[in-house]
Amino acid sequence: MQNTSNFIIQPAGFYIVGLSSMPYSNIYVMFLTLLYVITVMCNVFLITIIFYDHRLHVPKFMAVGNLSLVDILFSTSLVPGMIKTYIVLDNFVPFKLCLVQMYTYYTFLSLEPFSLCILSYDRFIAICFPLRQESINTNTKMVYIISAIWFFCIVIVLYAVTSIPSLSFCGSLEVHSYFCDYAPVLVLACSDTTSQWNFATAFTTLFITVPLIFIFLTYMGILTAVFKMKNNQSRYKALATCTEHLISMALFFIPIVIIFSFTFFGIIWNPTVGLVSLSISSLITPCVNPILYSLKTKEIRSRIHSLLTQRLSVHPLKTSH
Repeated sequence: MQNTSNFIIQPAGFYIVGLSSMPYSNIYVMFLTLLYVITVMCNVFLITIIFYDHRLHVPKFMAVGNLSLVDILFSTSLVPGMIKTYIVLDNFVPFKLCLVQMYTYYTFLSLEPFSLCILSYDRFIAICFPLRQESINTNTKMVYIISAIWFFCIVIVLYAVTSIPSLSFCGSLEVHSYFCDYAPVLVLACSDTTSQWNFATAFTTLFITVPLIFIFLTYMGILTAVFKMKNNQSRYKALATCTEHLISMALFFIPIVIIFSFTFFGIIWNPTVGLVSLSISSLITPCVNPILYSLKTKEIRSRIHSLLTQRLSVHPLKTSH
């Protein structure tokens, strides 16, 4: 350990010990690695289609592309470290690298709900103001919204993580999580961590409740507009455009709300079950999102179909004579 001039005891690093009591944890991480590979491939494919097709250079698909980028980076902040810990069997993480992983994980985790908010805003404008949609929700405005949310999340998480080096760690260095998680690291500190815990509680509440309230209000507006439509076909068509967003939102928020509620109300459960639930939910959503938007979005489906058609026309199947 290094003792600085301010008598802050800073360790060389931490040992990741979460899931250590779980049998076949390496097999579980291999499964998560498979999910990660699918996540990266599908999201890169989706971003490529949006980037190269100028017809998709509209606010909705800018928001979809943003979500795909966040999904890739969020998964990348987690899985490579788990591979090192549970497959390579090297569970030591240097102090600075621990802070980097903590920062990247929470930055992209916080961007996930706000990226879903952007998509709900897009659906709200499209359904509630169809005639004014192109003037209200422009590409420029969407760039400003996405940039503002990225800046906000980057700054807020940076403030939280940069408070860790000011703490002393004079006891155990075993982090009871599957990565360098903020709260399990904070528990190890022997300094006063009241301000860090208060900020973490406010941060968690903000990043769960604000997006949920915003999405709830936008969908109340959407439902109001839908019920004012004259025929059932128009209602169905409008609601069908929200399907993939609602599924993504449920996959992301339901596990987090359940786990947060269990922790907040002091409900005791097996720590390993909690870690498995959190890790699997963290990777399922980024994996499913691009598949949902590829299968459920007409414009992307048609683009995939045209790419396959062009491919087959350039390289037709050879028939035997």
